[in-house]
Amino acid sequence: MFKETVSTEEELRSIIGYPSELVQKKVIHVLDEHCREFISKSPFLVMSTSDHQGMCDVTPRGDSPGFVHILNEKHLIIPERPGNRRIDSMRNILSNPSVGLLFIIPGLQETLRVNGRACLVRDEHLLQQLKANGRPPVIAIGVEISECYVHCAKAFIRSDLWNPNSWLDQEKLPRASRMLADHANMAAESIADLLKESYTKRLY
Repeated sequence: MFKETVSTEEELRSIIGYPSELVQKKVIHVLDEHCREFISKSPFLVMSTSDHQGMCDVTPRGDSPGFVHILNEKHLIIPERPGNRRIDSMRNILSNPSVGLLFIIPGLQETLRVNGRACLVRDEHLLQQLKANGRPPVIAIGVEISECYVHCAKAFIRSDLWNPNSWLDQEKLPRASRMLADHANMAAESIADLLKESYTKRLY
């Protein structure tokens, strides 16, 4: 399928070049006051993990701003809210603790990237701090920070993501219930009912 591919970093550098001085210097290794403020105002993040064989997974996490708790300059904790019980991220963390986090604030085009090592946390006093609607999570993901840095806005500018005028009309959007029905070979109506129940009764 792909006839011309790049196989070495040297070849890749000859095509892409090298990062600027700012890009090389912007990486820090603790959660300073700027990172803390960013995370406290972020209601959404994307988490990347992989298993010991390198099979990758990327999943969203979201809740009210501040749902990710910063414990100190080297550690944060993410509540695991009820989901579909596939536990892809958590299974990966058990075999490979390396994680990448991308924090997003609606309307802000820059993002914050945080990389580190994760573990699955059951400390009751920590879980109690992560309550939502009066309910603590049964488990959480703790992350020890290795590096943090601001990611530039180019992807958001090119995609025009935050501009409502660029959004598709509702009737033109893909329908998750129809996609799931075809993929799972189930009736679309029953899928729609299951999704509605999940979204209204099992958020916390």
